[in-house]
Amino acid sequence: MSGLRLGPLLRYVDATSATVWVETDRPCEVRIRCDGGAHGAERTWQVAGHHYALVPVTGLTPGSETPYQVLLDEPGARPGGGEQVWPPPGSPFPASTIRTLPASPAAPLRFAFGSCRWSATPSDAHDPVGPDALDALAATLAADPARQRPDVLLLLGDQVYADQTSEATARVLAARRDVTEPPWKQVADYEEYTHLYYESWLDPRVRWLLSTVPSCMIFDDHDVIDDWNTSASWLARMRATPWWRERILGGLMSYWVHQHLGNLSPAELAADAVYARVRAAEDGTDPVREFAAAADRDPAGVRWSYRRDFGRVRLVMIDTRAGRVLEESGRAMLDKAEGEWLRQAVLEGRGDYDHLLLGSSLPWLLPHLVHAAEGWNAALCAGERGPRWARRSEALRRRADLEHWAAFPDSFAALGELIAEAGSGDRAPATVCVLSGDVHHAYVAEPRRRGPGPHPTSRVLQLTCSPVHNSIPGVLQAGFRFGWSRPGRWLGKLLARHGRLPRPPVKWRRTGGPWFGNQLMTLTLAGRAARLALDQARRERAGGVRLVTVWRAEVAGARPDGESTGAGGPVPGTERP
Repeated sequence: MSGLRLGPLLRYVDATSATVWVETDRPCEVRIRCDGGAHGAERTWQVAGHHYALVPVTGLTPGSETPYQVLLDEPGARPGGGEQVWPPPGSPFPASTIRTLPASPAAPLRFAFGSCRWSATPSDAHDPVGPDALDALAATLAADPARQRPDVLLLLGDQVYADQTSEATARVLAARRDVTEPPWKQVADYEEYTHLYYESWLDPRVRWLLSTVPSCMIFDDHDVIDDWNTSASWLARMRATPWWRERILGGLMSYWVHQHLGNLSPAELAADAVYARVRAAEDGTDPVREFAAAADRDPAGVRWSYRRDFGRVRLVMIDTRAGRVLEESGRAMLDKAEGEWLRQAVLEGRGDYDHLLLGSSLPWLLPHLVHAAEGWNAALCAGERGPRWARRSEALRRRADLEHWAAFPDSFAALGELIAEAGSGDRAPATVCVLSGDVHHAYVAEPRRRGPGPHPTSRVLQLTCSPVHNSIPGVLQAGFRFGWSRPGRWLGKLLARHGRLPRPPVKWRRTGGPWFGNQLMTLTLAGRAARLALDQARRERAGGVRLVTVWRAEVAGARPDGESTGAGGPVPGTERP
């Protein structure tokens, strides 16, 4: 009898359809049966001995919430039969449901987001980095089914940590190969990547959460390796190692299977040539491997970024890792084709959306000292102060992770120009929000454009939320706080002067945070109104976990003078972090 190995994950959802991703333990037909008659069925396809299906579900009603079950049919079995494998017997969780987008554009939509989820031992009592925010969200929703839940979960990178494995994973790797040889206790190939997803997504509470809340995902560096694509010299060094090729191919293959496909709509899936080849093949390993090799060889030929429209809300998720231009003479966060795609994705149909969400795993706006340090380092690496400074600065760039938007000054400015254009004029949305993670703390920052050109009438926000489940040393916490301070700005100006940097085209101020801990932000959008909340995971005395709201703000756009109309602060009855 076929069994469910991983999933189900509810991925794409619109007003009348959805997709559900699963891994099974053998070839079979996967059927999704919904209360009320909606349904979907798909044969599994195979990659590296694993069997997957991404099942389109049609016939749903706008604004409805429909329980569903997963059934598996053996090959050659009677059509319409099948064994129910989800929900499992005796599940302590509420039914998994598909909640479609509402028919009314004024209905509220809730987007929860965060990044950096390291999978450790599932026992809360021995969790080395504190309670998991996804675990806490699941526990909170399961305990109170009437509580408002997110309509979409945006996972902004580092869904798995290929380079920082847990002790349990290290034991699995040691059973396969000699972990005293490179890549040591890091994952080496596709099979080892699959174990990371088991460890991350088989946690019972998280498994239920991902089965009932739709998710959109994008990778960051740890999904492959720390500092992925930091610089041309970093990439040359990695490609010279004997283990890198299998690592990058395994990383891209597993990301395509486990994360990327679920980001696509049924229409996009139907038009995807690689997906069609994989589904048609008896064994789809070679087509996926060839695709990954092509993506590694020519990143400009593959697009991982994507756009989703949720009624009057537009989400544009940006790949800030795989498609970088790394040559020092022309460094860019996005190659030319990707930049043109981003511009079209943002500006096409402008006026048809009330809110624009730009998903970038890496923050656009950083603490002022960090921003200046990254620009200074980039200038020195490019030879602004000579070859000796360049060599030392490259070493510093890798050691200190100086590779955010600020380390690509032209790209930083170009994104600011695009935001200003999108947020200006009569057809401007109420808000333009850059949603980011990566930096293991949370904050809100608001920019203001300098000089001539369009000044946004939209309220522009950098919303950074990280980690979902990780930690940050106390010295780095102090460093980030200092980076926002007046002395930090002063030191940043000295670095900018030494690097001969031009003044940034925008200035910005921190209006919320910094907050430290395992956490999620939720942006609630209704019409042209918006509300923001920060929730942190806390352990209860009885041993469970729950989410606690520690800050919320109303986001009501911006007046022409640029002054904020929103107000934020700690929630009464909770402590300020």
